[in-house]
Amino acid sequence: MALDGAQRLRMRPAHAPGPTFLSYTSDGQKLVTVGANESIRIFHTGSDGEPTNIDDCRDSNLAVVANNDFFIAGSEDGSVCKFSLETNSLDQVLVRCTLPIRDLSLSPDGQWVAVASDELVVKVVNTQDMDRVIYLREQHKPVKHVSFDFSGSRSEEPRLVKKIEGLIRSLESEVEASSKLVWHPDGRAFAAPTVAQEIQVMSTADWAHQRAFKAGHNAHITALAWSPNGALLATASADGKMLLWATNTQKVLQRLEDVRGTVQAFSWHPTQNILSYTNTDGELYIHTGFVAPENTEYLGANLEPAPFIHDPLQEISGNAQKRDIHYGKADPSRRRAREGTPDSIDSILASDNDSLKEFVEDDDGAGYVPQVNGFGKRPIGDAGAYGPAAKRRAQQWEPQVHDSFQPGSAPWRGDRRYLCLNLLGVVWTVDQGNHHTVSIEFYDRDYHRDFHFPEHFKYDKACLTEKGTLFASSQSDSQPAQIYFRPHEYWTPERADWRKSLPQGESVTAMALGESFIVVTTSADYVRVYTLFGTPFKIYRQKSTPAVSCASWRDYVLTIGNGAVGGDGRTKLLYTIENVKRDDVCQSEDVVGLGHGTQIRNVFFSDTGDPCIYDTSGVLLVLLHWRTPGQARWVPLLDTRLLERLAGGRKEETYWPVAVAQEKFYCIILKGGERYPQFPRPLLAEFGFQMPLESALPSSNGKEEETGLANETRRLEENFVKADILHALQADLVAATHATSDQQWELSQKSLEIDKALLQLLGANCREGENRGMKALEIVTLLRDKRPKMLEAAGKVAARFEQHVLGEKIRDLAERRLVGLEDTDEPYS
Repeated sequence: MALDGAQRLRMRPAHAPGPTFLSYTSDGQKLVTVGANESIRIFHTGSDGEPTNIDDCRDSNLAVVANNDFFIAGSEDGSVCKFSLETNSLDQVLVRCTLPIRDLSLSPDGQWVAVASDELVVKVVNTQDMDRVIYLREQHKPVKHVSFDFSGSRSEEPRLVKKIEGLIRSLESEVEASSKLVWHPDGRAFAAPTVAQEIQVMSTADWAHQRAFKAGHNAHITALAWSPNGALLATASADGKMLLWATNTQKVLQRLEDVRGTVQAFSWHPTQNILSYTNTDGELYIHTGFVAPENTEYLGANLEPAPFIHDPLQEISGNAQKRDIHYGKADPSRRRAREGTPDSIDSILASDNDSLKEFVEDDDGAGYVPQVNGFGKRPIGDAGAYGPAAKRRAQQWEPQVHDSFQPGSAPWRGDRRYLCLNLLGVVWTVDQGNHHTVSIEFYDRDYHRDFHFPEHFKYDKACLTEKGTLFASSQSDSQPAQIYFRPHEYWTPERADWRKSLPQGESVTAMALGESFIVVTTSADYVRVYTLFGTPFKIYRQKSTPAVSCASWRDYVLTIGNGAVGGDGRTKLLYTIENVKRDDVCQSEDVVGLGHGTQIRNVFFSDTGDPCIYDTSGVLLVLLHWRTPGQARWVPLLDTRLLERLAGGRKEETYWPVAVAQEKFYCIILKGGERYPQFPRPLLAEFGFQMPLESALPSSNGKEEETGLANETRRLEENFVKADILHALQADLVAATHATSDQQWELSQKSLEIDKALLQLLGANCREGENRGMKALEIVTLLRDKRPKMLEAAGKVAARFEQHVLGEKIRDLAERRLVGLEDTDEPYS
């Protein structure tokens, strides 16, 4: 590439031939270089004069990081030294290692520096107090590179979140090739050179491979760096080639061939169009106007998002856990409160510049406060502290609305996505660029065959039942939103699938597939009902809007939407259950039973037709008495946080809900901080219901027997409550449907389970002595079977434990019932 008049490349001899590294200060006024000799050089931006030399340093420095006040250098003798930029002198030795330093990384707030050396331990040292050192020991080989992300200061003890294998090549510490990962300025992803001489981007939300920068280098990559706004990526390789890539397209914008020496480090100027780099010949190159005039549009002030295959920030549904980009600043929701009282004179009358800066916050992105990147720097082209049109605006409050989501769907993981996960099978899609490939896999392959097909509508929602598979696609510039149903079986000469287009501007927010009907909620707040073969059946406007989700069982449909705003600033979720065929509303605009600060993770019907929700806190709830208007209530069946496998912090895992069937909760176990299922599809796990009544008591010295009896009583109480709820669910089903003999027999068995649990609980209380006599008698009155033989069984339990007084009370109760003196509707009288 030839240089024009706006571009200037200056070579400055910096150090003796050998590895040479550099770092700009945060404001870009100074550039610090270290190399193979006993000198550190400080160059001043825009000056052609001689640099400032610091000779009071170690021999052969191999790493350097800097901010506005100081810089830190790591040497071959293992010393990590802090230098003052005000006095240009050695401040202190932060830490010493027994082997050469290989890399340094400074936290965005400048409080911590990570040190990589030929030792097996990475040391994280506080830059203000060298006695505060944290040791990272999980790695089994020396670490060549370290890199802080843009989240800010270390606020807690670090822990290993993820070990990624197969991304980078294994390198010896002294080789010129690089395996350093560089964080994108938006903080959601990083890039790293691969074995194939490519640069692979990986997201931290799901650790999936995203876009890659390919077909640029034919040799090992030696250096790479994002521009301050993340719109450009500069890379260099061992064959003397330097490339400038566009982040959004992964295309090469500029190419430099036969670059002198092997480039070992890049450093972008934080606010100007300058790229500096050093090589193995000890030379510093300051490339003014590096980005050519035809490409300067990439140097705008806006932060370019990381190159995702499917960006979660552009996900229109709530299936993706979105995270805002704050340009390296703290999350506005976590800003510290204003000092002083709300009505303090200082806060009301403050007019100085400092107080104004505290007051003005660019929380709506209007541009009256300069955005900063992860290093705390203003982007290129910033006009000033507040810009030419500085102004103050009152903050506008808006309620927090629950996003819509498709039950059973997960966000994109690289180029793959689960569209539906249930007990019947799984529907997933692969992004092939100009089209998608959809695959449907069944657990029972004797009943249904797996199949897959290519499609150009790019479906992003799906439902899978015994009847068929339902798909939906989002609207685009060229076509409206589509609904597509593909039945599993048909007897016509051609497959009886069908497709419907929604009106222009209307998109699908959620959908459900029942036995006879298809229900679709849309962005226009309509509920559209179709028959299985595409005949429009109903359309009406949903009361609670915007719509959130829906589910179906047989001819019943559950729809969920946003309601009134609660005291926490979030909308309350409201649900409606109706029978589509009979046009009968069972529950209308009732409140979904969510805990404070939680959201719905999934909604579905159980195998017996009871609505269930699973929230983000890990609680599974079922809707009891939902067929009777005004009587429905949400009952917890399982709190996964209380599972025995998680007791004492033995495991760190969460659960992706799939279904409730056969009185069990089916899910996918997510480990290592994962939030969504991975590919290939993991196996399903199952957990029995466990009512969250109380925690188990820990055993103590000398009281093991007492603690064991208490825990046994707690378990029996939990069994009783669970049996009572399951009986109520079965009784609702038998009363509302044409129950089969098997269903009626199962109801009687559940009634026996209640009495069995009560008799066991009676025995546990009798075992603890006469002091539990009144509670034991109360348990007897709770027995469902009012016949004399059940009271006779209770009397035998009391006699077995020699509870004679209790036995007399039970016989008195039996006599009162025999002569009809006790009202059986009042068991506690």
